[in-house]
Amino acid sequence: MGTTELYHLSIHAVLPLLQRRMLSAVELTRAYLERISALDGQLHTYITVTAEVALDQARQADECRAHGEDAPLLGIPLAIKDVICTRGIKTTCGSRILENFMPPYDATAVARLRQAGAVLLGKTNTDEFAMGSSTEHSAFFTTANPWDLTRVPGGSSGGSAAAVAAGLAMGALGSDTGGSVRQPAALCGIVGVKPTYGRVSRYGLVAHGSSLDQIGVLTRDVRDAALLLRIIAGHDPLDATSLDAPVPDYERELQRDEGLRGVKIGVPKEYFIAGIEPGVETAVRKALNVMEEAGATLVEVSLPHTQYGIPIYYLIATAEASSNLARYDGVRYGLRVEGEDMWQTFFRTRALGFGREVKRRIMLGTYALSAGYYDAYYLKAQKARTLLRQDFERALQQVDVLACPTTPGVAFRIGQKLDDPLQMYLSDVFTVSLNLVGMCGISLPCGFVDGLPVGLQLMGPPLGESMLLRIAYAYQQRTDWHLRRPPISVQVSGG
Repeated sequence: MGTTELYHLSIHAVLPLLQRRMLSAVELTRAYLERISALDGQLHTYITVTAEVALDQARQADECRAHGEDAPLLGIPLAIKDVICTRGIKTTCGSRILENFMPPYDATAVARLRQAGAVLLGKTNTDEFAMGSSTEHSAFFTTANPWDLTRVPGGSSGGSAAAVAAGLAMGALGSDTGGSVRQPAALCGIVGVKPTYGRVSRYGLVAHGSSLDQIGVLTRDVRDAALLLRIIAGHDPLDATSLDAPVPDYERELQRDEGLRGVKIGVPKEYFIAGIEPGVETAVRKALNVMEEAGATLVEVSLPHTQYGIPIYYLIATAEASSNLARYDGVRYGLRVEGEDMWQTFFRTRALGFGREVKRRIMLGTYALSAGYYDAYYLKAQKARTLLRQDFERALQQVDVLACPTTPGVAFRIGQKLDDPLQMYLSDVFTVSLNLVGMCGISLPCGFVDGLPVGLQLMGPPLGESMLLRIAYAYQQRTDWHLRRPPISVQVSGG
């Protein structure tokens, strides 16, 4: 098998080749490393490439198989967003303030991937501390969208999404605070899953908004997403917000040939509004028609407080971010810029270590939490958050899942929204609510507009991942959008 063909294969297609020893983990890993070397100069998806670590892990995987041992992901090359701690491997959070930080431990999700036999290719680019919607706010460089190198891949997990879409990783972990897995998945034409809050341990995930953050997966198709999610999900005593609930075999449940018969899909009228690009709405409506023809029933529902999602989110997220980022003081770890005294060291370190967007959010959050404004802003946002959760609960009493566009438009041009924070924030208008209510969601490709991918978002109740994945898989079985690859994937023959 030529190496070019490997980049088009899913994890579940490669695993049997590894198990039958028709392909070695070293061959597979080397092919991906060569492709990263050939293409990442254009894409800038990785902050750190761990070539030696990856090849060593691949050799160990081959040795295990030679001795008759196996594991769910043995020999599968994956990437990790650089806000998730990796023992002995730099975790920068896309920030100068942590440019040389080397964690002494693995995040639980990473530890579980290692235990499952995965090979770590490296750490992917991210908006600084996961604050952004385009991966333009990385302190190091901007990641390009593999479908059009002049456009953004989305964010903040844009490095992970672009790497998976372009064949620079078989799958990746991302983090989703307000849509940062689903939105880049949509803009890069792949699958992104944001699990229920607490379904995947947050231990080792560098905090942005603690009540919103969730580690998720980015893959080429739904079956791969189910496979990775099963590995990283589950209770973790190291995370106080971790849910103690059994983890289904998501991949096996996809094989239950139930199709979409009897499934009720809610279509929130507030998610089909002025401002959506016409081509995006058309693609999503066609996807809904496909599901209806497959036996699903479409039901119009209302989420009346949707219009407050963005202001609620940006009050709560910035407030939590300002608190979480107070620990970067130049004393305990990370960058230290010496001053004449403690306070000057503190000010200089933060002034030089943080980028513009992080500073903006710290200031907004500190203002919202300050005396005299706490009740007027932060407390009111928390009350409105409860109303938003009640909207979702009422809607999901009528239907099984909700469906809408993942984003209001396709990938925008690099630099287009950089100087207009409000327009940048509105990129997440359809994704932030799910983080505020703590429920689960998935984005999957459902079409193209002018050669750029469109994402369909499905949203489900707490711990409703099995149902979401089954519905997404049933749709995927009836379309071929997930099989399309960006042009960059065929520019370099043989990797």
